[in-house]
Amino acid sequence: MTKLDNKIMEFQNYINGQWLPASDGATFEQRNPANLNEVTGLWPKSPRADASAAIEAAEAAYPAWRALTVFQRGEYLKKALELMIERRDATAEILTLENGKTLRESQVEIDAAIKEMEYQIHEGLRLCGETMPSATDGVFAYQTRVPLGVVSVISPWNFPFNVPGRKCTPALMAGNTVVFKPASLTPQTGYAFTQLMADAGVPAGVFNFITGGGSTVGGELTTNPLIKAISFTGSTEVGKRLNTVAAENLTRTQLELGGKNPMVVLGDADLDVAAQAAVTAAFSCAGQWCTSTSRLIVTEDIAGALIEKVVAKVKAMQIGPGQDASTTLGPVCGEDQVKGILEYIEIGKSEGAQLLTGGSKIKSGPLADGCFIEPTVFGGVTPKMRIAQEEIFGPVLSIITVKD
Repeated sequence: MTKLDNKIMEFQNYINGQWLPASDGATFEQRNPANLNEVTGLWPKSPRADASAAIEAAEAAYPAWRALTVFQRGEYLKKALELMIERRDATAEILTLENGKTLRESQVEIDAAIKEMEYQIHEGLRLCGETMPSATDGVFAYQTRVPLGVVSVISPWNFPFNVPGRKCTPALMAGNTVVFKPASLTPQTGYAFTQLMADAGVPAGVFNFITGGGSTVGGELTTNPLIKAISFTGSTEVGKRLNTVAAENLTRTQLELGGKNPMVVLGDADLDVAAQAAVTAAFSCAGQWCTSTSRLIVTEDIAGALIEKVVAKVKAMQIGPGQDASTTLGPVCGEDQVKGILEYIEIGKSEGAQLLTGGSKIKSGPLADGCFIEPTVFGGVTPKMRIAQEEIFGPVLSIITVKD
């Protein structure tokens, strides 16, 4: 990376062991969601040709990487893990700067990545096959696991460090080479992950990192016939399209898409525990998890008391930049996210749901230039309402009251 005269950092792709700008020089800005006036870096807006070059580098590196024993591959990744532990706090600060989640939430994500990478390295050493009886005399039947080739990894912005770790580590341990595209909202977090691989001495071409658009870089990473497997985390809509185009080459796909997760509270529950669990599950990381609790289903005998406790806890949340120690709810990750979440809030109102608290973007004061949305709770929600069926991916909780 280089520092421009106005102190904005300019970053590069990592292809075949070299840091390179986009071949046409195009760039895009990443902005801090807590303050959209702050540009955190300029990134290569890579054309398809650059993605193709990264894929070809991975293809060229594949035979030598595959030829290593799993123990030799593991040594490289163990070194990357050591560096991950050393850089834990610095990486968490980058994550908060780009994504907006609180620093504590970012540290939890890095810690989870450390644990998962350690697990996956050791699990990779168990690269075992099977033996089985044969119906033919004198024939010994067995199967063994072999790598596929070049794998593309397309990661999301909500967990931009943990997800690449859980995708890239097993792919590399198995003997595949990787081309990694981070989400454009959080490229520096992906860059930090890539630095681990580069600094650990992973051979040139084995791990490649490229930034750019979904229709250009993403398109090449899902349609190039040299790609033998795709691991994608993102929206259901995009995942469906990806699965369709990947089928043209019979490319294996691993898709982690959206969710609409319920929490059910029955009459014998401890309401204080239930209320805290609901608020934590609904509003951690500003509700931007595919596993966030977005529906709270509660029996009518305790609904009033539980709703009162939930709303009180939500109103007590401290909204602010993730770097502030007092913050319990940071901004959502970008302007498009703000727009989409506010549209769903309006849909909830129009459908007849009762807005119990929140419901607006903060437009005045020190948070006005950020992507801050008040934590929002709807009551009187019915199962047929869109806010009860569709993923909102923001700080919005729908409460559904049921008889039993």
